[in-house]
Amino acid sequence: MRRYLIAGLLVWVPLGITLYVLHFLVTILDQSLLLIPEHARPDALIGFHIPGFGVLLSFLILLVTGVVAANFFGARLILLWESLLGRIPFVKSLYSSVKQVSDTLLSEKGNAFRKALLVEYPREGSWTIAFMTGTPDPSVARHLPGEHVSVYVPTTPNPTSGFFLMLPRARVRELDMSVDEALKYIISMGVVAPGGAIRRADAPSPAHIASRN
Repeated sequence: MRRYLIAGLLVWVPLGITLYVLHFLVTILDQSLLLIPEHARPDALIGFHIPGFGVLLSFLILLVTGVVAANFFGARLILLWESLLGRIPFVKSLYSSVKQVSDTLLSEKGNAFRKALLVEYPREGSWTIAFMTGTPDPSVARHLPGEHVSVYVPTTPNPTSGFFLMLPRARVRELDMSVDEALKYIISMGVVAPGGAIRRADAPSPAHIASRN
């Protein structure tokens, strides 16, 4: 019976989590319908609620915004908008920081995570996967002895939170894996190895196999 219960969990747990995340995203995006007058919303026109209309509206808003921003007049309008935000003390620093990060992450030329690294963290003898994000700013680098690199250490299984460190270049080791493979490895908590193979916890490591041979 235990074997059948585990087999059932292996079917329903991934499906349930996927449906939960999709439901959460659709519910959030459906809030964009609040931009439409109440009498013109799909619920009022049809007579009942159908989830997903907000997703279509959000997609159209993003598409129209992209079309406007891609032409000359739209770009000038955005520059005017950004200059207005730049005059507000607190909003200026917040908006500029978020914009720089989003430009790096979402731009086609962006290179937020440059390399997958192996670093000792949080203590000596304990290793984790991190990503190189660049080098320290000159105003910071002059206070650091030797050459340093900027490193982002993500948490597991949610890599969107983590720690920013500046480590000596000699203390980091570059890995022979892509950033996507490293992210998958982190999210799966080490279960899904680079290349998509699933590694058992009791499976011997390649180094152990080589030592036996």
